[in-house]
Amino acid sequence: MVSFSQTINNSFFTIKLLTLNFVLLFLIGISCKSSPVGESTSLSTKTLTKPNIIFLLADDMGYGELGCYGQTVIKTPFLDELANKGLRFTDFYAGTGVCSPSRAILMTGKHAGHSTIRGNKGFVNGKLSRMSLNKSEITIGEMLQGAGYQTAMIGKWHLDNSDDLSTWAYHRGFDYAVQEQWSDKGSKTEYDERVHWVNGKQDSIFYDFTKYKCLDEFRTNLALDYLEQKENNKPFFLYLSYRVPHANEYEVRKNDLYQNNDFPEYDREYASRITLFDQQVKRLYEALEKRGELENTLIVFTSDNGPWSGSHRFKKHLKHSYQFFKSSGGLKGYKRDLYEGGIRVPCIIYWKDRIQAGETDHPSTFYDLMPTFAEVAKTKIPTQTDGISFLPELLGKEQTKHDFLYWEIHNNANANGFRQATRMGKWKAIRYGDSYKTELYDLEKDQFEHKDIAAEHPEIITKANKILKRESAPSVHYKYAGGFFKDY
Repeated sequence: MVSFSQTINNSFFTIKLLTLNFVLLFLIGISCKSSPVGESTSLSTKTLTKPNIIFLLADDMGYGELGCYGQTVIKTPFLDELANKGLRFTDFYAGTGVCSPSRAILMTGKHAGHSTIRGNKGFVNGKLSRMSLNKSEITIGEMLQGAGYQTAMIGKWHLDNSDDLSTWAYHRGFDYAVQEQWSDKGSKTEYDERVHWVNGKQDSIFYDFTKYKCLDEFRTNLALDYLEQKENNKPFFLYLSYRVPHANEYEVRKNDLYQNNDFPEYDREYASRITLFDQQVKRLYEALEKRGELENTLIVFTSDNGPWSGSHRFKKHLKHSYQFFKSSGGLKGYKRDLYEGGIRVPCIIYWKDRIQAGETDHPSTFYDLMPTFAEVAKTKIPTQTDGISFLPELLGKEQTKHDFLYWEIHNNANANGFRQATRMGKWKAIRYGDSYKTELYDLEKDQFEHKDIAAEHPEIITKANKILKRESAPSVHYKYAGGFFKDY
């Protein structure tokens, strides 16, 4: 068994003692160099070091599953407080409607029509298989390593070939990586979810669920240990990929926080996982505060896609509906959809004394995170990204907007699993692969996408169809990509 301390010692350079004068001269020298951050988005001179960045990602958390987004039953007091102290996005979007491609879009800054990974599986040598990021694609981790950051990833990676260690997080920009892993040769088991590999070494850490309230407590413990062991003279990027509220029934049977509610058992466990998760984010926040690192740390929280629908092909006994807690917040659709409920997700950003508390309706998405983090870190934005930094929005400056946002998804090998969508200002167009019809919604008047008004706006449909055809680049792994529809 490899201990955390041994792993850290092997993964990081030994901390060198520096005098205060040397540190100040070094940092002043950095601040004088040219930076992609313009005058309108420059960081305060009050902070001399590059800010730390913590990115917290929930798994399948719907738009309506936090109190600050309208949830009335499930309790999330800390995240609600963080939203009140930070900036809450009302129109923030995941990369697409399911985890692997959404996380690929996050990690590379490419939208779904350009991403290597566009579904949980793609065709490799004629068979559907898990996909890994292309080696030529720069990840956020690699970008921030180049900017002088120490980087860590804890939790779900889901962007690799399980048999190729070079595709794992440790080899894709993270100095320290603890990830769950399972073979692509068979379906995932409960045991697989409990084995955590440290820097590519099997069985380095094993999650014994009898000793923790939930898997996210275990992962938060790893993050807290990382904060204690990391170098203190370098900024850090921590990507903490949580498990909640993704289906996982064995974690919280002994920690049911809603026993007094008249809910079915699984729904009580579902609600409990979210509330327990809220407690873990609070623990992390308080640790940063105690260490005196809160003021110089940007915290971003969001979800990889909309809520689980309630169906599970491997676990037929699970009974749950995304409508039970209004997990989509009333939005149409859920995970694997490109309607708003499948891709619009909660997003809370906190930066003590740097971001004015409030909310913003600036439409933004996962592929904007790479350029945003680049500007925060004062490093060059990779040319591969389709994103636009929203750092100006965080700092109350003039913000550039997208002409359009784009999504596609490949849910299976059939045409009905291929879906596309674009948002152009208030207009949202969506098209399913087995239908030669593009639907249109006015999100200003109809955010719940009740009324298709395509017939009333043929000129908008023509514009949307051009985007849908143009933005889907061909891919050998996804047969419906690259202008599948010929009737534009």
